[in-house]
Amino acid sequence: MTETKPIRVMLVDDHTVVRSGLGAVLSSSEDMLLVGEASDGEEAVRVCQRVGPDVILMDLLMPKMDGVAATKAILAACPQIKIIALTSFKEKEYVEGALKAGATGYLLKNVSAEELVAAIRRAVSGQPSLSPEAAQVLIRKVNEPAEPTYDITEREKEILALMVEGLSNADIANRLIVSQSTVKFHVSNVLSKLGATSRTEAVALAIKHNLVK
Repeated sequence: MTETKPIRVMLVDDHTVVRSGLGAVLSSSEDMLLVGEASDGEEAVRVCQRVGPDVILMDLLMPKMDGVAATKAILAACPQIKIIALTSFKEKEYVEGALKAGATGYLLKNVSAEELVAAIRRAVSGQPSLSPEAAQVLIRKVNEPAEPTYDITEREKEILALMVEGLSNADIANRLIVSQSTVKFHVSNVLSKLGATSRTEAVALAIKHNLVK
């Protein structure tokens, strides 16, 4: 009978006490082996290359290199490694950042030892693990209305940017060295494409949807 190899786990967290607690959890599981630790993202990349873990528990907010950047760097070199974000943050930008970087799971640090061990085992099998909070973020993301798209030409964007600055048609004509009738034509097109009924509404839409720099 062939003996099953233990799951090789690496811990990345800038707090020693957190790594110590996680290490205790791993030591209580016969099928897991702690093979390395790191206190920041840069160190994680180096240690990972040396110890070759199967799964990494990755904190997100760390000095030198954060967990998202470290996840990208590690998976670029070793795509077979499974990374679980283990953090205190449940905000949208953290969840999306970690998952876009390639993390297999996203768990909060209040997760139970049993749930964490189960997540590590699932990760090895390629199955994701998400905290309820992270799952809610993704559900809200799916249900968000899509950002509207506007077929505005580069010249029209230039005109719109000057409208945002508060310039009148005459001022825009002087700035661009064109006739006022040309400016009026472009402004009319901008309002039509944005579905705006006034310059004020067009400017508000431009700012809201980052249509101009």
